Amino acid sequence: MAAAACLNYGTPASLKLHQKQLKTGNNCMFDITMVGKRSMMMMGMRGRHCKANKRVGTVRCGGIGIGDFIGGDLVKFDLGQWLSDVEEHKALAIYTPHEGGYEGRYSTRLRYQGYYFLDLSARGLGDPETTLTKIHPVCPAHLGKQPIARWYFPPEVDYRLDALPPDAKGLVVWIIEAKVLSKSELQFLALLPSLRPKVRVIAECGNWRKFMWKPLKEIAGLTEIKEV
Repeated sequence: MAAAACLNYGTPASLKLHQKQLKTGNNCMFDITMVGKRSMMMMGMRGRHCKANKRVGTVRCGGIGIGDFIGGDLVKFDLGQWLSDVEEHKALAIYTPHEGGYEGRYSTRLRYQGYYFLDLSARGLGDPETTLTKIHPVCPAHLGKQPIARWYFPPEVDYRLDALPPDAKGLVVWIIEAKVLSKSELQFLALLPSLRPKVRVIAECGNWRKFMWKPLKEIAGLTEIKEV
């Protein structure tokens, strides 16, 4: 969002203009000026003798908040709502900007609250229920020359819950690339905090222009999505 409130460009009075208004993001109004072909040709011929070509149209931007002037990228005013939603819903689906890095401020705030993290990738996770709550087999790569071996690992969540220090508030299972998971797998992740009360689940289910989150039960289809 630009810091400037508006940008106004002059319009030649001799042209017959037909304007259309289009709504854009961030409460902006953009006036597009439609000029006839003949008028455009005349403008192009006169452009050689003018000092600068004039831009036709008006951009009006509104809805600028205090975060645009004091560093809204560094100061996150929704961190309080973030903490309350994590405690209320216990499993959230987050959507982060494509450039990345924004989610670090929200995870750091959870660390300050006393949470410990289990970072996993949805790619190669296998069955979430088996991997997180049951003893599960893992077959290492044998390169076609060694015999196929099978090792058994303890449950990822239960193993780390037993290793938490006494003053820990809980365990956050942070899953990246969760958009590749099926609906049934997302439903299990949404129900995991009810099976393990000290567990919180954060699943990166996609991307958006800014950092936003939704209850994972709504994304997984366990509850009706409320229309805003």
